[in-house]
Amino acid sequence: MRPAFLSPQRSFKPAMTAGCAAAFAMVLAPLVAIIWVSFFDNKIISFPPKGYTLAWYAAAWDMPRFRDGFVTSLELGAVATLVSLLVGVPASLVLARGRFRGREVVQSLLMAPLIVPGIVAGAAFYMLLIEFEVLTGIQIATTFTGLAIAHSLIALPWTIRLVTASLLGVDSQLAEAALTMGARPLTVFRRVTWPVIRPGVVAGALFSFVISFVDLEKSLFLVGPGTTTLPIVIVNYLEWSVDPTIAAVATVQILLIAAGLVVTNRYFRLTRAF
Repeated sequence: MRPAFLSPQRSFKPAMTAGCAAAFAMVLAPLVAIIWVSFFDNKIISFPPKGYTLAWYAAAWDMPRFRDGFVTSLELGAVATLVSLLVGVPASLVLARGRFRGREVVQSLLMAPLIVPGIVAGAAFYMLLIEFEVLTGIQIATTFTGLAIAHSLIALPWTIRLVTASLLGVDSQLAEAALTMGARPLTVFRRVTWPVIRPGVVAGALFSFVISFVDLEKSLFLVGPGTTTLPIVIVNYLEWSVDPTIAAVATVQILLIAAGLVVTNRYFRLTRAF
């Protein structure tokens, strides 16, 4: 019998622990640094800080471009989330349960926004909207509607992916048995399917909002005069100024997304969706 101190699990446990700690440090260190810099009293970011202040948060809120960009990003995130749920949940049900010719092709097309680079997809979608305007005379490019469609397209794959993963935990025979016993399809969905896929739907909604809220590449091609999003405002501001205002704005984004994850996981257990 191999001695306990020579077991593979005991031998690799310190290395695995160190590797996990290093991975967490690599992920969290930039976020901690941004939050720390947002409280610097220095007008130009430098170390060590002269002192600490909350003035940069007030300065960011006093700038109309940051406020307008934040509101626009919130609106786009809400629209993209709603559209991705309305389209993604039924599509997931069809793709997970349906058996039809071309199913793999449809699934690949719906997942394409996850594969195509954002800058390429943004340019392609912009040219598509321009061609649509030439053919129909209806302007969608450089409007909020065009932005909302683009953000919905990049949010849709996340909803489909997460809801489909949740559907794998539903035994299709349960739904068939309920239908055999006389239950209506809507009742079957509400009583049998929904309780299982609910974490996936909530996770899909959350990820859809986050992906839309932080998108930069597609928004750069589609924003019009008088309309901008928060990521674009941040990039434009960095061209001329390097002060903790950007760190303050980024900190608000981090806290907003983190709060959404914590609250959602508290009530819906997002880990069940993966």
